[in-house]
Amino acid sequence: MPLTLAAEFLMLAALWGASFLFARLAVADFGPLPTAAMRCAIGAAMLLPVVVVRGQVAELRRHGWVAGWIGVLNAGIPFVLFTFAVQYIDTGVTSLLNATVPLFGAMVAWVWLKDRPNGSRVLGLALGFSGMALLALRTGMGSASGWALAAGLLGCFCYALAGSATRVHLTGVPAMVTAAASLVGATLVLAIPAWWLAPAHWPSASSWLAVLGLGVLCTGLAYALFFRIIDRIGPARALTVTYIVPVFAVTYGALFLGERLTSWMLGAGALVLIGTALSSGFVGLRGRARQPS
Repeated sequence: MPLTLAAEFLMLAALWGASFLFARLAVADFGPLPTAAMRCAIGAAMLLPVVVVRGQVAELRRHGWVAGWIGVLNAGIPFVLFTFAVQYIDTGVTSLLNATVPLFGAMVAWVWLKDRPNGSRVLGLALGFSGMALLALRTGMGSASGWALAAGLLGCFCYALAGSATRVHLTGVPAMVTAAASLVGATLVLAIPAWWLAPAHWPSASSWLAVLGLGVLCTGLAYALFFRIIDRIGPARALTVTYIVPVFAVTYGALFLGERLTSWMLGAGALVLIGTALSSGFVGLRGRARQPS
């Protein structure tokens, strides 16, 4: 991988890893739904001019309606669920949940698109779900943190559904058009409930900066960088950034929030990441070569 591409890859992982930290800082004042709505709105405001500059307005008009509704699954609902989750569980654990998106993606593609996995991918599904079960056992599913864990997993499932829906309905549409329209759609759906649930007090300066960080850095800039990487190495290789994001998220949590990384988290997280890598096809188990008869 060229040095400049590797730098962009690490920058993207760093930006998405920071999203969990910014969400934790913002949600205390704004609440989950307003935080998610502002994140979508700021990201959309950054990406729409890019679509215009690229001369893709006609594509946006043609596919915007479908992409907008898919964006509710791809941005609106997951952003709300993950912002809710970081109130009750460590940002490092939340980032590990987010890393299971390819795992759920393989499962949804198997059921919906009949994309049947091979042996190593089935093993990956089993390992990944085992890792999530271990996280759930330690978290305690009856507590507030248990509900937060469930919310994060539901957000991952929404991402997976959106991925398959994109393959079915938006194949061939420019990626930047899909991203911009998705954020616009999510913003429109979240706008009224976000206004209804807006905080009664004026949020602190740190909360405003956290929301700006979420929208500008972790959404607008990160999406633009992600699709730039896709253009250079393709979507399958670009998605491997998912495996690096938890490293940054855990580091930020330890440095800025005083979160501890336990051996249980390490073990469960390792199972999740290995299972995700196998189930997504990023790595595979080689079978023995058959001897000629």
